[in-house]
Amino acid sequence: MSTASRTDAQAPEPHAADTHDLIRVHGARENNLRDVSIEIPKRRLTVFTGVSGSGKSSLVFDTVAAESQRLINETYSAFVQGFMPSVARPDVDVLDGLTTAIIVDQQRMGADPRSTVGTATDTNAMLRILFSRLGQPHIGSAKAFSFNVASISGAGAVTVERAGKTVKERRSFSVTGGMCPRCEGRGAVSDIDLTQLYDDTKSLAEGAITVPGYTGDGWMTRIFSGSGFLDADKPIRDYTERELQDFLYREPTKVKVNGINLTYEGLVPKVQKSILAKDREAMQPHIRAFVDRAVAFASCPDCDGTRLTEAARSSKVRGISIADACRMQISDLAAWVRELDEPSVAPLLAALRQTLDSFVEIGLGYLSLERPAGTLSGGEAQRVKMIRHLGSSLTDVTYVFDEPSTGLHPHDIRRMNGLLRQLRDKGNTVLVVEHKPEVIAIADHVVDLGPGAGSAGGTVCFEGSVQGLRAAGTVTGRHLDDRASVKETVRTPTGKLAIRGANAHNLRDVDVDIPLGVLVVVTGVAGSGKSSLVHGSIPAGEGVVSVDQSPIRGSRRSNPATYTGLLEPIRKAFAKANGVKPALFSANSEGACPTCNGAGVVYTDLAMMAGVATTCEDCEGRRFDASVLEYHLGGKDISEVLAMPVTEAEAFFAAGEARTPAAHRILSRLVDVGLGYVSLGQPLTTLSGGERQRLKLATHMGDKGGVYVLDEPTTGLHLADVEQLLGLLDRLVDSGKSVVVVEHHQAVMAHADWIVDLGPGAGHDGGRVVFEGTPAELVAARSTLTGRHLAEYVGA
Repeated sequence: MSTASRTDAQAPEPHAADTHDLIRVHGARENNLRDVSIEIPKRRLTVFTGVSGSGKSSLVFDTVAAESQRLINETYSAFVQGFMPSVARPDVDVLDGLTTAIIVDQQRMGADPRSTVGTATDTNAMLRILFSRLGQPHIGSAKAFSFNVASISGAGAVTVERAGKTVKERRSFSVTGGMCPRCEGRGAVSDIDLTQLYDDTKSLAEGAITVPGYTGDGWMTRIFSGSGFLDADKPIRDYTERELQDFLYREPTKVKVNGINLTYEGLVPKVQKSILAKDREAMQPHIRAFVDRAVAFASCPDCDGTRLTEAARSSKVRGISIADACRMQISDLAAWVRELDEPSVAPLLAALRQTLDSFVEIGLGYLSLERPAGTLSGGEAQRVKMIRHLGSSLTDVTYVFDEPSTGLHPHDIRRMNGLLRQLRDKGNTVLVVEHKPEVIAIADHVVDLGPGAGSAGGTVCFEGSVQGLRAAGTVTGRHLDDRASVKETVRTPTGKLAIRGANAHNLRDVDVDIPLGVLVVVTGVAGSGKSSLVHGSIPAGEGVVSVDQSPIRGSRRSNPATYTGLLEPIRKAFAKANGVKPALFSANSEGACPTCNGAGVVYTDLAMMAGVATTCEDCEGRRFDASVLEYHLGGKDISEVLAMPVTEAEAFFAAGEARTPAAHRILSRLVDVGLGYVSLGQPLTTLSGGERQRLKLATHMGDKGGVYVLDEPTTGLHLADVEQLLGLLDRLVDSGKSVVVVEHHQAVMAHADWIVDLGPGAGHDGGRVVFEGTPAELVAARSTLTGRHLAEYVGA
C-alpha cells in the first residue's frame, strides 16, 4: 500500500511534445557570424544586443526568421511557390525547433499615395461597413464609402445561349464607389509648371526635355523624335498649336520607331503616370527636387482633401460622416465609437473598438486614419504593424522585432514593454533586437553579440539573464548602467533663429527662439510636434544641412564608396597613376568582369525553387576584369582597395604614392561617425539600420552649411557608440556650426546646451512648447514628462 502511495506521489513523466522548448541554432555563418551556436528559449522574451554591426540582425532576421519563412513557403505546392519570392537557405549547419515567424520590422510602409493608416490596418474597411449599415441617408454598400473604388456604369447587348438558341439581351450595370472623380481618390490635385518640363529655345535633338531620365539620346526622347508627330530639329517655341498639343497632351497612340512597335503619349500624362503617381517620400533625391520645382500640389477643391464623393460625405452616423471620422484623432474616434450602441452591428463595433484601443495603447492615439502611410516614421510604421498582431488569436508564434523603441520617448517605452510582455504571456516566443537599457531590463534571456562590429564581431559574448549580463564585463554589460551627467557649464549662443507662428500639422502657433552656435535638443513624447517644428520651420536649403530618417536606397551593387562619392577620386587616382581611363576602375562600367557583369556573384534562378548565388569563378568575387587588376596604386589593385576597412584606407590615402586628399577627407568623415570597421566595397544591402544612418550623416558632413538638423541620430546605436556620437556633435559645434537634434535619448538631452520640450501630450494634446532652457533647469523644474524622466535617468 505504501509503495503504491509513493508511486502516485511521483511526478508524471513529461509528455514528449513538451520537451521541444528551445530553438537551437548551430554553426550560423550568415554575413559576419562566425559559427554561432545558441539555444533560444521558447515562450520567453529574448533580447539580442551588441554594438551596431555585431551580427544581431544576421542571426535573428537573416538566419532564424528567414529559415522559418522559407520552410513555410515550402509547404505550398510548386505551382504556388512559382509566384512567391524565392528565399535561399541561410548559411547554417542546424536549425531546430523553429515556429512560424512573424517579422515586425522598421521598413517604411507602402509609399502608394492611396495607402493610409486606415487602409493599412483594415480599420477603414470596418468603418465603411459601419457607415453602409447605419449611415443616413443610405447611399449603398461599403464600396460607396471607399476612395479606391470609382463609380462606373454601362449598358449594352449581351449574347446568351438559351434552350439551344442564341438570344441577344440588353443588360446594364452600375457600381457606386466613393472615389472623388476629380482627384481620383488621392485627395490632392497637381498643377504642373510646363516651363520646368522643357526648354522652349531648344529642339528635341538638342535636349529640350528637362525631366529626369529624358536625355538627348535616350529612348524616352527617341520616341518623341521618331513618332512622326514632331520635328526633332525645330525649337519647341516654333511648334504649331497642333504640334504643341501632340507634344504635351496626346492620348496613347501606337507608333513604329526604328522598326519597333511602341506607344507614344504626350509629355504631361507620361510624367503624371511615371513620376507623380509615386509617393514623394519614396523618390530619389534628384527626382524629388524636380517634383518640388515643377509641381504645385493643392488640396482637391471638390472633396476638400477627403478623397471621397459628395454622396459618401453626406451619409452620417450621429452627425459624423466617414470623412469626419477619418480626420479625427484616433483617441477621439475611439471615444466616439464607444458611444455607439447598435445591436445589429454589435460584433463589428466590438472589433472596431478593440483595434482603435490598440492604437491608443501602443502610443499612436495621436494619428488619424487619413494619414498617408508613407509619411509614418520607421518606428511609427513598426507600431502600426504591431496593431494587427495584438488582437490575434494565434499562439506559439515567434514574433521578431527590430528595435521597437525607435522614436519613442522614455514615457512611451514603458507602454511598449507592456505590449511585448503581453505577446509573450499569450504563449509566444518574442525575439527583440534592441539597444535601449529599459527594454533589455525586461528580458527573460539576453544574447550579447560582439565583441566589435563587422569582421571584429559575429561571436556570442554572453548568453543568460540580465543580472548575468551586468556582471559579464562585455561592452554591453559595462555600459548597461551608464548614466550621463547634466552639463555643469553650457556654451554661449552666438545668435538665434526666431520661429514665429509655426502651425504645421498639430503645432499651435508656436513662437520659439532656437539658439545658434550651440547644441540644441528638441524633445517631447512621440507625436508632440518635434519633426513638424524642426523640418517645417528650418527647411533644408541655403546654409541648412538636414539629415532625416528616410532610408538609404541602394542595390547590392551600391557600397559606401559609391554612396559617399569616394569612388570618384579613387578611380581618378588609379587612372592618373596608370595612364588609362577612370571608367576601367568601376565594376559598373568598363572594368566589370564580363562573366558576372561586375556583381562578383552569378545568380541562378531555379524557378519555383530558391535561387542560388555562387561566387563568380572568373573574377573570384573581385568584380573586375583580370586586365584591370594589373593596374596598381601604392602597391594595391582596385579590388584590394575596395576590400580595405575604412580605417586602413584612411591611412593608405593619407601619404605616399597613393596620397589622395579628396578621398582622405571622405574617409576621415566615415571614421568620425564610427564606421571605421566597414569595408569600402561592402554592399549597402548588408549594412544595419544604424550603419546606414551614420553613412548618410558622414556624407552630409561634407555639405556646406552653418546649421545641421539631425533627426534621431542615435537610432540603431549601441550604448557605447552614443558616446562617440556625442563627441562628433561636440566637434561640429566647436568648429562653429549650429546643431539642432530631434532626440529622445536621455544621454543626448543631458549633453545639450539648450533643450526645447514640446507637449504636454501627443496629437491635439501637444503642439506647444512646455519648456525652454538648459538641461539642469529642466531637471530642477521636473515640470514636464521629459523633465521627470531625465531627472530619474541622471539620478537627480
